[in-house]
Amino acid sequence: MHMIIRAAVLLVAASITAPALADEGMWTFDNFPAAKMRAKYGWAPDAAWLEHARLGSIRLTVGCSASLVSSDGLVMTNHHCVRDCVSELADAQHDYVANGFYASTAAEEKKCPAMEANQLVKITEVTSQIEAATAGKSDRAFHEAERAAKAKIESACGTAADVRCEVVKLYQGGVYDLYKYKRYQDVRVVFAPEESAAFFGGDPDNFTFPRYDLDASFVRIYDNGAPLHADIFLKFAAKGVKQGDIAFTSGNPGSTERDDTLAELEFQRDAAQPYILNLFSELRGVLSEFATKGPEQARTSKTLLFEIENSLKAIKGRQLALVEGPLIADKARAEKEFRRRVAADPKLAKQYGGAWNAVAAAVAHQRNIYLRNSLLERFPQWMSELLGHTVALNRYAAEISKPDGQRLEEFSDANFPALRQQIVSPAPIHADLEKTVLAWWLTKVREYLGTSDPDVRALLGKNSPEEIADALVTDTKLSEAPLRAKLLDGGASGIDAYHDPLIDFARKLDVPARAVRADNENNVRAVITKNAALIAKARFALEGKGTYPDATFTLRLSYGAVAGYEEKGRTVAPTTNFAGAYAHATGRDPFKLPDSWITAEKKVDPNAQLNFVSTNDIIGGNSGSPVIGRNGEVIGLIFDGNIQSLGGDFGYDGAQNRAIAVDVTGISEALKNIYHADRLVKELTQ
Repeated sequence: MHMIIRAAVLLVAASITAPALADEGMWTFDNFPAAKMRAKYGWAPDAAWLEHARLGSIRLTVGCSASLVSSDGLVMTNHHCVRDCVSELADAQHDYVANGFYASTAAEEKKCPAMEANQLVKITEVTSQIEAATAGKSDRAFHEAERAAKAKIESACGTAADVRCEVVKLYQGGVYDLYKYKRYQDVRVVFAPEESAAFFGGDPDNFTFPRYDLDASFVRIYDNGAPLHADIFLKFAAKGVKQGDIAFTSGNPGSTERDDTLAELEFQRDAAQPYILNLFSELRGVLSEFATKGPEQARTSKTLLFEIENSLKAIKGRQLALVEGPLIADKARAEKEFRRRVAADPKLAKQYGGAWNAVAAAVAHQRNIYLRNSLLERFPQWMSELLGHTVALNRYAAEISKPDGQRLEEFSDANFPALRQQIVSPAPIHADLEKTVLAWWLTKVREYLGTSDPDVRALLGKNSPEEIADALVTDTKLSEAPLRAKLLDGGASGIDAYHDPLIDFARKLDVPARAVRADNENNVRAVITKNAALIAKARFALEGKGTYPDATFTLRLSYGAVAGYEEKGRTVAPTTNFAGAYAHATGRDPFKLPDSWITAEKKVDPNAQLNFVSTNDIIGGNSGSPVIGRNGEVIGLIFDGNIQSLGGDFGYDGAQNRAIAVDVTGISEALKNIYHADRLVKELTQ
């Protein structure tokens, strides 16, 4: 989800008018609907404007978006996008999450242990090459041929260590584009405010508006040891936004399911989302209890707890959209009508008519293996840094000798450099937290799969989850980053020869995890991949390509305007200011402003704008996206959406869906009068 934040009062009166045409769409830069926008707003960007916005936009491998905002490689993103970085750099004496971070000199800028920045430099369509490789092939063979063709294209493109190439599947496989990025792996944190300023209002205000958050941070890209020189960057606007201002969001929305079939949406509603809601609710309780054991436990668990709480609220919104709204019924009617149109054309019916039933059959199988796949393959690697690093090490030894196109995707030539950076990250491993989450995970494996399950018996034997977790974390040396780097550098033979309890456990886990992953790849993903592409081609045949594809964590541009909305009979104005933030504060968490804000209250312009909403179509992954004005200047920084936007994975409602941003003039005000970050203010305003 676009993560986080805050809430409440001091509204500037404004007239609200519903858009004549919905500002829907996450458009690729090579297919921006200029004519559609011009018809509504009387203006649309030209090619030079689009190139400037594209080159000024950055993707961060932590799942966020960002933007270049100075000629010296300064990058703006959200606080919650650098949260892992400042948490990993922190220690018991320096809590950079709670107290903030500011490098008053260049020498004080600290390298983020596992952050990579990508700048999109070129888009090339490669559909014909993929189609030639997959022509006439069945589901599994189609999927394998597609993967091999993608790897071949990516390898031919990625000819240098600072280049990243990805073949991106668009329109469910109706189109394939090659995205070429300039890759930067030296990213250093410059500024992050206190968490209480960035996440003011906490979970109660998350996904609401009005809001009063400084969810903004700055990092700097270094190239060959020096700050990156950028000829193109987005200048900070000098004036705050107002109702009706044109607004563009250039970012990397993670994934949407707007083109999914009815069967896929019903699976999300009935199986996947209820399961995740239950699991995350339990984990939130475990982490909350862990945090009460002492200040270090509270500090080290804070980031994971933050992610879980944010995800819970977002998934609840998704679930409500599928359960209570008209979305499922609308999807059913639209799919029935579209299938009727396909069936009415004998040629289309022969080519594409069976695709929906094939997807439904694959989804039925997915229901049977979903728990096992999530518990053994997906969940433990995400939840546990230590186990995730170890699983990746073990799999690297098995994958590296395979042809590029036959490896697991994360070990391809295009993807592995980013994964390697995570494996060798010097970020600290917190043993007590690792023991807690691993014990909880093993308890869930035993509970959901059953004590008589062969995989459960192989993993747990006669020991309790707590005993196993304690032994794995206590007796391993793989918490040491230099050892992990040494093993990687030694290659497969060195990794295979290394033994300790954790890597031996990872090898044991790898057997059932690979098996269920292969089942999912071959009997679910492969079938859906091929048949979703057939549905897309049927749509092209009947309707052309005048729409946007589902999100793929690749660069997209949405357009809209600064606009309030109506909610429960009240008018929600589009902007908030610092006076509202001070009025909203209670002095108690989560509505407690940091001391720096309290001390500076008389110096801060109370009318300076802090947050605003716009009609831009966004979703998770857009966190950190710049909001760009008509003149090409950055006017805001996306950090969230309102509660109505949480169904945005499945559709867009222009009347109430709103993107929430920090006004850059509010960022400037805070940097100048609260944080006295003179070096940063000068760089942003010169």
